[in-house]
Amino acid sequence: MILYLETSNLVKLYVRESDSTEVARLVSEAEVVATSIVAYPEARAAFARKFREKGIVEEDYLRIKKDLDDDWEKYFIINLTDAIARSSGDLAEKCGLRGFDAIHLASALELNKALPHPVHFSSSDARLRESAKSEGLL
Repeated sequence: MILYLETSNLVKLYVRESDSTEVARLVSEAEVVATSIVAYPEARAAFARKFREKGIVEEDYLRIKKDLDDDWEKYFIINLTDAIARSSGDLAEKCGLRGFDAIHLASALELNKALPHPVHFSSSDARLRESAKSEGLL
């Protein structure tokens, strides 16, 4: 399975949240785990917010950042190209998505076009999941 992780589910690999176990299971079953380059700053922002809001202690915050940095090289990273940016704009308009959500969907669709096997799209956001499904992703 080719798994595309949108940031909300990428974060679940590092911070215990609802569905963290399910996301970890999907990752363990995946042959390849992909995400957009924008997931890195989004995840770091989520970790920093959790730390500022006292959701995690400093020791865990530092470990989580290191773990993401160590794992980042293992992910298949999709860069933000002009084509993906333009497709993101169309998807934001068509599906009513926020900017980064549209970038994730456009990135996953681009990956899906390039591969012979379907991409499994993983996100905690219901609107984004529904949009991915309507665009032909699993």
